[in-house]
Amino acid sequence: MDKNRIEGAAKEAKGSVKEAIGKLTGNKKTEAEGKAEKAEGKVQGTVGKAADAARDALKK
Repeated sequence: MDKNRIEGAAKEAKGSVKEAIGKLTGNKKTEAEGKAEKAEGKVQGTVGKAADAARDALKK
């Protein structure tokens, strides 16, 4: 498994928590930062999946 997938999942989880905290406290800045971090994590996870797929294709 590509390290980008692992790091992306961690960022996505951290972003979700940050977004929830922002919503609970009414802090729009924290909420927006959480959403951005979550999106960044999704992108990084997708990059990792593509790297894994490329690696698997080369093994065949």
